[in-house]
Amino acid sequence: MNAAEDTRAAGELDPTIAARLKRDSAGLVAAVIQQYDTGEVLMVGWMDDVALHRTLTTGRTTFWSRSRQSYWVKGETSGHGQAVREVRLDCDGDTLLVKVDQTGPACHTGARTCFDDRVLLSGDER
Repeated sequence: MNAAEDTRAAGELDPTIAARLKRDSAGLVAAVIQQYDTGEVLMVGWMDDVALHRTLTTGRTTFWSRSRQSYWVKGETSGHGQAVREVRLDCDGDTLLVKVDQTGPACHTGARTCFDDRVLLSGDER
């Protein structure tokens, strides 16, 4: 392992990935979490460089909680975890798409997704 790999192993995001990210003023990028096999959008979270590094290296989604100001791993306390299958960066570099295999509900309310019951407009309403 060379020095750069050793540093990344300790928690630093690969510099080639970090250079592509366009973070908000708090150093965060939005992460859209999607069920890998159905395409169902499960939730949205926020990641900084450390959370993204942990997600990429552990295979478990790690987020930065803006309200608690701390890192959290999806499912760590609930058991409703996400096994990461793929991570993509959008063309602007400001949003991640994380494809996962979700265990149990993704939403803290107990719903399968965070988008189950909040329809603001459907195609039938136009």
